[in-house]
Amino acid sequence: MEWFHEATLTAGIYDYRYTVKGCGVWPPYGFKLRQNVLNILRRLLDEAGHEECLFPLLIPKSLLDKEKVHIKGFESEVFWVTHGGTTELDEKLALRPTSETVVMQMFKFWIHDYTDLPKKVYQIVNTFRYETKATHPMIRVREVTSFKEAHTAHATYEEAEKQVEEGIRIYKAFFDELGIPYVISRRPEWDKFAGALYSVSFETITPDGRTLQIGTVHHLGQNFSKAFDVTYLKPDGSHEYVYTTSYGVSERVIAALISLHGDERGVVLPPNVAPIQVVVVPIPYKGKEKEVELYSREVLETLKGSGYRVTIDDRQDVTPGGKFYYWERKGVPLRAEVGPIDVEKKMVTLARRDTFERSTCSLDKLANYVGELLSEVMKNLKERAWKRFKERIRRINTLNEALKTLKEGLGIVVVPWCGSLECALKVDSAGLKVLGSPLKGGGEDDVGNCVICNKEAKSSLRLAYRTF
Repeated sequence: MEWFHEATLTAGIYDYRYTVKGCGVWPPYGFKLRQNVLNILRRLLDEAGHEECLFPLLIPKSLLDKEKVHIKGFESEVFWVTHGGTTELDEKLALRPTSETVVMQMFKFWIHDYTDLPKKVYQIVNTFRYETKATHPMIRVREVTSFKEAHTAHATYEEAEKQVEEGIRIYKAFFDELGIPYVISRRPEWDKFAGALYSVSFETITPDGRTLQIGTVHHLGQNFSKAFDVTYLKPDGSHEYVYTTSYGVSERVIAALISLHGDERGVVLPPNVAPIQVVVVPIPYKGKEKEVELYSREVLETLKGSGYRVTIDDRQDVTPGGKFYYWERKGVPLRAEVGPIDVEKKMVTLARRDTFERSTCSLDKLANYVGELLSEVMKNLKERAWKRFKERIRRINTLNEALKTLKEGLGIVVVPWCGSLECALKVDSAGLKVLGSPLKGGGEDDVGNCVICNKEAKSSLRLAYRTF
């Protein structure tokens, strides 16, 4: 975590020095990265028929209390507003920990009959949870600043089930575009979202071997619609409670992006979300300063005219080496160097951030060549991340060996499981974190005998030792 804190701070991505514990600041460079990441998610949700909206931050206690199971799951984490100025409020107001209760109240106004279904909305907002464990920048915070929560309503259980599948597909596409590897698991019964019939989670593995949950999808059944009396008129004239789902991601996605692609020099950003894709660095030589400056500007305009996010570092008080180091720490995918020889030959020298490989290209072919290089950088980051990820997952057939392997820092082990809740709970109590079981068709062979009862395995459990 020390590397992560230093890397994000020096890169200008996230500043965690604010006075209030668990609250961070997005500086301009980091805010652009955040927006680029979230815009991918917006596009995927919009293409799947979701509509973006905005719900209130404040939730009356009476509204939360309508869903007892839900509030019980969050009761120790809720921040309460008790006063308006010096006046004590008649009713406490919660800062939203999540928005199911707010959304359901509005769905009651918006949904009347079957023609109003399905209803699919989402918002990207801040949420608040009183995190009592050690906080970490972007990963374990009290103010979640980039919470995307989608909420949907459907006529039948089966349609809600298909929406869960769609939510999973959206997240897979999202993480794939960012080059973030993952496993998808059905959460254990005791660790599902409060008020859900079942929950599905996406986990990745950080470089230090800890698992990080980066997304969740929940089938809520009729639990919330019954609590808030959200019904629809069916074609036969009868009324039925709607079936709902919800799914969310947060800035943990950006934390994963940074930690998985970074190196000892700092941040390495995927080209598709990097605020700056190319930085032009003039390398002046005595007597050639003007020529280098003019040609550097020509390179800048060529790339800018082709639609790349590009800037020029023309600072006079910093050496070229200092500039290289500065932009490497910020994770800019490509550096375009311009020296006197480049000017003379009408060439540009390009350096990749991911591999530090250098190559040259003529100015007239630069735009296409940069596109090819950025594609190669993206491909390499994805392949490298997935390779490291897969190396940290292992199938093991005994509980003792699983515990020993995980304590050594592997990441995730997969053990055979008979499918009973009792055995899963015994695994959990043995000092291991049960992430869940693979979804149907998850690609893992269910062979061997259960690590607890020794009966024939019907499924598998994914286990971790160190988690965020």
